[in-house]
Amino acid sequence: MRAIILAAGRGLRLQQADQRQFPKCLLQFGGMSLLERHLRMLKNVGVAEIVVAVGFRPDRIEAELDRLHWSPRPEIVVNERFELGSVLTVHTVGAAMRRGGDVLLMDADVLYDQRIMNVLVAGRSANRVLIDRDFEAGDEPVKLCVSDGVAVELRKQPGADLKYDTIGESVGFFRFNPAAAQRLAALVADYVAQGRAHLPHEEAVRDLLLERSQVFDIADVTGYPWIEIDFPTDVVRAAHEVLPQLEPIPGTPL
Repeated sequence: MRAIILAAGRGLRLQQADQRQFPKCLLQFGGMSLLERHLRMLKNVGVAEIVVAVGFRPDRIEAELDRLHWSPRPEIVVNERFELGSVLTVHTVGAAMRRGGDVLLMDADVLYDQRIMNVLVAGRSANRVLIDRDFEAGDEPVKLCVSDGVAVELRKQPGADLKYDTIGESVGFFRFNPAAAQRLAALVADYVAQGRAHLPHEEAVRDLLLERSQVFDIADVTGYPWIEIDFPTDVVRAAHEVLPQLEPIPGTPL
């Protein structure tokens, strides 16, 4: 199993001063960067092959890996045109998507509980999306809509006439078996060839879900604490509301 961590964005919505901007995965909570938390939790579930897709200030991420002395060192893949969109970032790691084995595709800017990781990797080869039914309504969350156990939508704005029996927020972590990873890489390549590299990568994941070429598990992680960090208010909530609820990461000094 291989993990691909998407950490290319600039994080403009955090409103950092220009001279102090750094990748969001280097935000620290409880003395650990988000990147270090990803690495430690992946190690705890036996995932050692890690690819980090970077763009903005890759030197800062390399410096964090130097500081951690992480072994085996994650592979760094740079998207030089990271400001275009995350579809292009996923395309940049297309070789890692096609390399064989199950693939975890994960947003870097998420503070989350180890139990969410455990759910993501549980069992043998699988396609899996995570849903949290306890979410705040609004335009920002990417909604996952499910009907009879099958995903029928993955977008911020589901259609008004869409029929579903369950709705929740996508955590931003996906698991693909080798065939699904190959297919997603092909879909993303098509997006780039068609001039749609500026779109979020969830659009390509949505296409994969809706074409029904692969069967996906819908794993419910409702009740496990997590937060995607986009705005300054998210940083505050992460530190004061989410962090205190997280279970200690096994193997990490208290």
